[in-house]
Amino acid sequence: MDTKALRQKILDLAIRGKLVPQDPNDEPASVLLERIREQKKQMVKEGKLKAKDIKNDTIIFVGEDNLHYEKFVDGTVKCIEDEIPFDVPEGWAWCRLPAITIDIFAGGDKPDNYEKNPTKICNIPIYSNGIENNGLYGYTNKPRVVEPSITISARGTIGFCCIRETPFVPIVRLITITPSKIINLYYLKTVFEALIETGEGSSIPQLTVPGIKPKLIPVPPVNEQARIQNKLHEILNSIANISYEKEELQQLLQTIKSKILDLAIRGQLVPQNPDDEPASVLLERIRAEKEELIKQGKIKRDKKESIIFRGDENSYYRYKNGKAVCIDNDLPYELPDGWMWAMLPDVVLFQEGPGILKKDFRTEGIPLIRISGLQTDEVLLDGCDYLDPIMVETKWKHFKLELGDVILCTSASIGKASIVGPEAVGAIPYTGQIRFKMTQALIREYFLYFANSNTYLNQINRMKTGNCIQHYGPTHLKDVYIPLPPIKEQEQIIKQISSLLSSIHVVEENITM
Repeated sequence: MDTKALRQKILDLAIRGKLVPQDPNDEPASVLLERIREQKKQMVKEGKLKAKDIKNDTIIFVGEDNLHYEKFVDGTVKCIEDEIPFDVPEGWAWCRLPAITIDIFAGGDKPDNYEKNPTKICNIPIYSNGIENNGLYGYTNKPRVVEPSITISARGTIGFCCIRETPFVPIVRLITITPSKIINLYYLKTVFEALIETGEGSSIPQLTVPGIKPKLIPVPPVNEQARIQNKLHEILNSIANISYEKEELQQLLQTIKSKILDLAIRGQLVPQNPDDEPASVLLERIRAEKEELIKQGKIKRDKKESIIFRGDENSYYRYKNGKAVCIDNDLPYELPDGWMWAMLPDVVLFQEGPGILKKDFRTEGIPLIRISGLQTDEVLLDGCDYLDPIMVETKWKHFKLELGDVILCTSASIGKASIVGPEAVGAIPYTGQIRFKMTQALIREYFLYFANSNTYLNQINRMKTGNCIQHYGPTHLKDVYIPLPPIKEQEQIIKQISSLLSSIHVVEENITM
């Protein structure tokens, strides 16, 4: 269930007069609007408003031809039927926003007297645009607004509305609307939430006071405004509860996914087969093949190579720099028979993407993979940057992706990974991405599940560096332990995880409909 869309639909029904029944005994909105006009004229006489504050107020009425007209202060009348957004019930009326408000203005700079937290002197809240803490910015000693009002974010979180019932100070990017006391503040907020979804402007979307003043407002009778408020409170509370339960269910599904991976990587998802070739035999074969390649001069020996083996007493040792050190206390957990702990470089080859500068970007050529392009099942090229083919052949040829490579994000969205399909063959991974090639000891889908498991992420989280954006690289990967099952068990694990995650995906799709 899309609770956000449902909420918007309920607000829309409310301002169209379709949420609660009309009562023919209610005082018509036209009488209410006339009373507000008289109130504002009296405020001018009392010096609480200036004549210029009401000079642009207009009266919208329905003529004998059943069309809407607007009467201006100078007496001129204009047909505005084309501007009316929708029909409203009998007893309702349309007006421009200024006709029901005492003041509409944009916030200014923050006050000179300003404290982040309230003090005995500075205890008047300052509000800016923003959702967090309802836009609370700090505190000052003198209010700018003393009457109950509505604020609307003009930039950033455009359209975010709040009711402010106590004195406050609005600052930049916040529009304040103080309505007549006769208008139900909560109903007016509902109108704004239903009608104001996007801002104005080209490069930076925004709301403006000149842009918001001409807004047409559907006005119900006073009593119906109260009924709408009460009904909305009841319905929106129910939607909020549904939304909360939906979020809880989504979190539970994520926990289940994590648990499935955890059980799989620990060898507890599928039964072991004692007839499977043990992972230790497979590792020995890979090392023998590697030694042969070194002898033939096809590859160089890694001087910092670190190998895991099991001693006669069944303890794990890490052979590094000529010394064997017991690592039983370093390993996350015990493995089933037939499994083996390995260092990541024993079972995969990895390479970090090259350091490419923005000045190297082109509008066409060889695709440069973006983090947003790393999807669960594929690599997307939409919106990617490009590199000059000649430059790639000259400087970055050995980084070109091949079919079946795995790309893992090591910065920002850590853990995000994809398998390279035909569409991304020949592309270049960007900085902050590492490409992996599997040895015969590892199936790439099993590696992807491992890379999203707590076994992997917990190790990486202890190693990653950086303040604002944390990251890790090949140096850290050389110290990652991976639990290695026999090949046949890897196949069974992949099949079982895929089946379970497909079932979870069905549930996720149903709760987001």
